[in-house]
Amino acid sequence: MLASAQAVEINSKSLPASNPFARASMLPYQLPPFDQIKDSDYAPAFAHGMAEQRAEIVAIANHPAPPGFDNTLVAMERSGRLLDRASLVFFNLGSSNTNAAMQKLEAQLAPQLAAHRDAILLDDKLFARVDALYRQRATLDLNPEQLRLIERHHTNFVRAGARLPAADKDKLRALNARIAAAQTAYEQRLLEAGNQGALVIEDVRQLDGLAPDALAVAAEAAKMRGLTGKYVIALQNTTSQPALTDLNDRVVRERLLAASMQRGLRDGATDERALITGIARLRAERARLLGYPNHAAYALEDSTAKTSAAVNAMLGKLAPPAVANARREAADLQQAIQAEGGKFQLGAADWAHYAEKVRQQRYAFDESQMRPYFEMQRVLEDGVFYAATRLYGITFKRRTDLPVYHPDVQVYEVFNADGSKLGLFLADYYARPSKRGGAWMNNYVDQSHLLGTRPVVVNNLNVPKPPAGQPTLLSFDEVNTAFHEFGHALHGLFSDVTYPLLSGTNVPRDFVEYPSQVNEMWATWPEVLTHYARHYQTGAPMPQALVDKVLAAQKFNQGYATTEYLAAALLDQAWHQIGPAQVPQAAQAEAFEHAALQRAGVAFDPVPPRYRSTYFAHIFGGGYAAGYYSYIWSEVLDADSVDWFRRHGGLRRENGDAFRNKLLSKGGSVDAMTLFRDFYGAAPDIKPLLERRGLVAASDT
Repeated sequence: MLASAQAVEINSKSLPASNPFARASMLPYQLPPFDQIKDSDYAPAFAHGMAEQRAEIVAIANHPAPPGFDNTLVAMERSGRLLDRASLVFFNLGSSNTNAAMQKLEAQLAPQLAAHRDAILLDDKLFARVDALYRQRATLDLNPEQLRLIERHHTNFVRAGARLPAADKDKLRALNARIAAAQTAYEQRLLEAGNQGALVIEDVRQLDGLAPDALAVAAEAAKMRGLTGKYVIALQNTTSQPALTDLNDRVVRERLLAASMQRGLRDGATDERALITGIARLRAERARLLGYPNHAAYALEDSTAKTSAAVNAMLGKLAPPAVANARREAADLQQAIQAEGGKFQLGAADWAHYAEKVRQQRYAFDESQMRPYFEMQRVLEDGVFYAATRLYGITFKRRTDLPVYHPDVQVYEVFNADGSKLGLFLADYYARPSKRGGAWMNNYVDQSHLLGTRPVVVNNLNVPKPPAGQPTLLSFDEVNTAFHEFGHALHGLFSDVTYPLLSGTNVPRDFVEYPSQVNEMWATWPEVLTHYARHYQTGAPMPQALVDKVLAAQKFNQGYATTEYLAAALLDQAWHQIGPAQVPQAAQAEAFEHAALQRAGVAFDPVPPRYRSTYFAHIFGGGYAAGYYSYIWSEVLDADSVDWFRRHGGLRRENGDAFRNKLLSKGGSVDAMTLFRDFYGAAPDIKPLLERRGLVAASDT
């Protein structure tokens, strides 16, 4: 922790003007000047940024006037601008375009930033001012957003340990530093494990079944690794891999799945077992120190679910019918194997391959028939953007005059229906070795009326990049992901709040996925689908017969999809609903995982969890610890909202305006469930979700 005297001394020597973080960007919307940023700029920007904010906090805590809303909370919201500029760029690029120098610095920064945060949230004088305002809030003549700001800051201080005695605060600081360091090491090791785990194939005959574009991608990936003449199937972040659907060679399928499932489990530099057990134990120790039985109890208290019991009840209700459906689906796949003369039992590596065969038989189409109609640029501009324009009236203009951090990134300026400026949207869709797996949205600039900033948001996907000159044809899952992530982007772009703490997606973890899941509905909305689903060569629309088959097949394989997701969500809870003494040793991590899945009733070998523990970045690296259930929790709200849109006429401006004005624009300025009820008009109902996934409530079976 920086002492205040040190902070003031460092701050007196301003960051050199040559450092691009020294002042707010002069580019439109304060877009970071990516073309000017060097790796060497980060460390001094962080050092000065932390010192500057610490000096600002010391001044607020020691303000001679009694605590007031402006001299305490507004001042806190204005603090740390330099640190924010550096952090938003550094950690965004640390996920999407990292390198060895950035990784080394990130490992050094993790404990320092944890200590910096503790220096603020464990400051006795500062908390005394916040606490005084919280106790007086009903008499301060504040508007609802100002009241919410007081409540959120007070909650953050209390949950961070502001009320602990001094000795326990010291213990907490040490725990936070160790957790931050371990999580950073985990993420960096996982990136390397994924790169090392890629499957190398020498004989193209072993890749029989792969489409020509997939073969070209595999050849290009090998070429980039210096393996010209060979083929490399890069690993995606999930357990199941897309190529498993098409590969006809069962041995190769098994090798690919094994490569995926063994990430982080091999002895050596990429072994994650000691890290994940260490992180789980440290989190449990911190929760105990803060007065909670385990990390899940701590994390869920500040969610819409509130308790482990509520999460367990929902997951417990969904698991039995999901597994029952998966077993019925497995029986169908086994029949397909036997019909071909196969003498083997269905395994996890076989599921996607034979599920596609059964789907072809049942619905008379396969995934490869759709790909030619899903050219990536058209999906983005004529699908994702088109739906947003029809629903919200917003428009998009490509900006090629602004700097980007990688040539693959596209920048669009976004305008409201009246032509006023809304923000910038960055699309970073291609996979690369320097990018972590998965798909996500982040902000480079947060919207805030207080700071006068408009949002700059980015969507990241991991679409394999084809060789130069070849079209990028998406799978239906990738199309759905593009719509999903843009739902997050809209949540950030539409933010209309005063204070940074309440901006955009700063909402409970089990609410943040809700708007993005709602946006998925437009991917198959007839008017939208016919607008973007056009053959990349001829421009012809997807035949209606194929559209009908796609829509009819939406509930197909939902037993598998729900079970693999629930297994991961339950695994997350298993790691975080235990105390420190119950966390296994590193060597027992696999046994702990297996026992947890057995106990939850989702241990079904043909359907492994979507993520195994060692590559479960959501919970051991990202912010979803004890919160991976959020997707299904949010899907209840999503299914209800989709039902609302359908009942109110679907893709209409009136509906979009209602969703934007009542919910998307509010960020965290209003209680999340209050926002939902204000939009939906009632409490959540699980029935639409069960119908969507082809499930029935456990009590009905």
